[in-house]
Amino acid sequence: QVQLVESGGGLVQAGGSLRLSCAASGRTFSTYGMGWFRQAPGKEREFVGAIARSGGSTYYGDSVKGRFTISRDSAKNTVYLQMNSLKPEDTARYYCAARTLSGLAGTVGAYGYWGQGTQVTVSS
Repeated sequence: QVQLVESGGGLVQAGGSLRLSCAASGRTFSTYGMGWFRQAPGKEREFVGAIARSGGSTYYGDSVKGRFTISRDSAKNTVYLQMNSLKPEDTARYYCAARTLSGLAGTVGAYGYWGQGTQVTVSS
């Protein structure tokens, strides 16, 4: 079982930046494409972005495109989500996940391993 642990969440003012990290156990991290999702209370889990196993290709949800950047460091078994120009609407719990099934990268069902999430709160 792959274990994923998110960190870096917290309280930030609108317009600020925050970097989330997702550390994976083991040394087979590069086997998986990785995704970031977020979920606010009372709302469905929303796709934020994804990165290929090699780190060469990325894809972002429309709501964060141009503001968020995904990267990965295979040597550190870590994937990052750099969030810039944060808005109150970005407030949510953010989850990283490892893709285990084929399909659209933005589909929750394509990911078999999930972290417990880290809370991001953006104030006005």
